[in-house]
Amino acid sequence: MPKPTKGPRIGGSPSHQRIILANLAAQLFEHGAIVTTETRAKRVQPLAEHLITKAKRGDVAAHRLVAKAIPGLAARRALFTVVAPAVKDRAGGYTRITKLGVRKGDGAPIAQIEIVTEAVTPKAPAKKPAKVETPVVETVEDVAEEAPVEVAEEVQAPEAADAVVDEVGSAADEAMAAAGDGAEAVASDVADVLEDVADAAQ
Repeated sequence: MPKPTKGPRIGGSPSHQRIILANLAAQLFEHGAIVTTETRAKRVQPLAEHLITKAKRGDVAAHRLVAKAIPGLAARRALFTVVAPAVKDRAGGYTRITKLGVRKGDGAPIAQIEIVTEAVTPKAPAKKPAKVETPVVETVEDVAEEAPVEVAEEVQAPEAADAVVDEVGSAADEAMAAAGDGAEAVASDVADVLEDVADAAQ
């Protein structure tokens, strides 16, 4: 359901109100700006902007809709040839209402409604601030957790060397017992090998 217009009706009947608003819109398109009461300016503003949006299309259907809404060939020609090209880059807000005070005699508030023809200046897109990567700082606990692993790896090497020396020594003892007294030369060679292995392990 359409929302009813607030305030008293302009004129005596709905048809009279439509005629008054159509004449106001026609005068606005023909002259570019008109001075009327504040109430009539606010009522004609939605109609004028709706017709300007239709005129920006410029097709046959738009011409027929505008011809149905406003009378006068001069007003329609001004709308399609002057007003619509002037606001082609504007997405909305084709009219502006400026209050002019009160009228002498009855004290009615007076306002001027005009078509906005200023060039549209597009706003520059806002740039997002660059992300700053925070450096990773190692704590004392992280360093303490990594240190024992390296020490354990270093300690494993002498233990493996000692195990090799023990195995070689037991093998040499078994060989000497099998060979008897004539294996002293072999024993001296084995002793030299054991010393070399111990030095390499250190």
